[in-house]
Amino acid sequence: MAMRKRLGMITPSSNSVLEPVTSAMLTGVPGVTAHFSRFRVTEIALDAAALSQFDASAMVPAADLLADARVDAIAWNGTSASWLGIGRDRSLCEAITARMGVPTTTSTLACIEAARALGAERVGLVSPYTDDVQRRIGDVWTEEGIAPFTERHLGLRDNFSFGVVERATIAGMIRAVAAEGADAVVILCTNLDGAALAASLERELNIAVLDSVAATLWRTLDLAGGDITGLARWGRLFQTSRVIK
Repeated sequence: MAMRKRLGMITPSSNSVLEPVTSAMLTGVPGVTAHFSRFRVTEIALDAAALSQFDASAMVPAADLLADARVDAIAWNGTSASWLGIGRDRSLCEAITARMGVPTTTSTLACIEAARALGAERVGLVSPYTDDVQRRIGDVWTEEGIAPFTERHLGLRDNFSFGVVERATIAGMIRAVAAEGADAVVILCTNLDGAALAASLERELNIAVLDSVAATLWRTLDLAGGDITGLARWGRLFQTSRVIK
């Protein structure tokens, strides 16, 4: 009998997508459960108040609560390092691992690792964010060696509003960047309901579609020592566990 795996997810308070999507993805995957701990996040912007939401002093206590559930790995299930800088996530992971004694990842790190694992060369970024946040993301990803080839964004700031964007809108953005030559698309936001689109659009467009919620689950389950093959119907990513750092 396979050992049970408990995955801990630190979650933005206004996110209404990642919990049900993660749970839906794990339906029918025996022995794996996801457990969530929230901290307050209500908007995505570059002003001081919005940036301060992601201070480690708010995030580490959420990880402390997950440790009570004896989780096997922890993820910050959010993409804030994509505009704050990748170093923020690496420092957070180091702090949580040192404190809790379990491996830790984040959505941004998982998306970058996923793009590398699939050998993506022309990455299109799809997000709900504002112009200035999207530009910052492009700069941060470029510094990490993945310069966005093309992008689409919705110009939204209120985090709750991201979660009510229609799947048809997300699919349209993915098709647009694919038409411009992207060989992989990253849906960069864990409050965009895009995971269920990945497999069908990969078949339609012959590209990799990497959803942030799915990538976070992929990497967290891998860190916990679980088997990702039971998630193969959710897209190409779950047919590889090869992580290139």
